[in-house]
Amino acid sequence: MLYTIAVVLIILWLLGLVTAYTMGGLIHILLVIAVVSVLLRIIRG
Repeated sequence: MLYTIAVVLIILWLLGLVTAYTMGGLIHILLVIAVVSVLLRIIRG
């Protein structure tokens, strides 16, 4: 489940970069959350 959420957040982040910087810091916060989720999943196995 965490992996799916992380993938969705990364896709939203990429869409934010491609379209415009309307959401600004929120997109980058979502990216950080996605990366942390993936790392936690890898560490926990």
